[in-house]
Amino acid sequence: MFEYILRLLILLPMIGGLAWGSLWLWKRVQMGVPLTGGTAKARAIQMVDVLPLGPGAKLAVVEFGGQQILIAVSRNGITRLADDSQGDFHVD
Repeated sequence: MFEYILRLLILLPMIGGLAWGSLWLWKRVQMGVPLTGGTAKARAIQMVDVLPLGPGAKLAVVEFGGQQILIAVSRNGITRLADDSQGDFHVD
């Protein structure tokens, strides 16, 4: 009986930690946050900001060629809503 309780006290926190870590990683991947540290090289396209709207839908501002573009991302596809050359929006 003592062995059972000892195993329970050791394995239960380990399983809880694995579950918490998995949920944390899933949330970061869903939000579009890069998993790399500060060693990312310069890219032609950069994600400026992301706003989740619900399951499978989000608004994103991407920078491409010196221009910021507002896009809607959903399960059905990607739609360009506006860009800063049109004067439709301003990002601080």
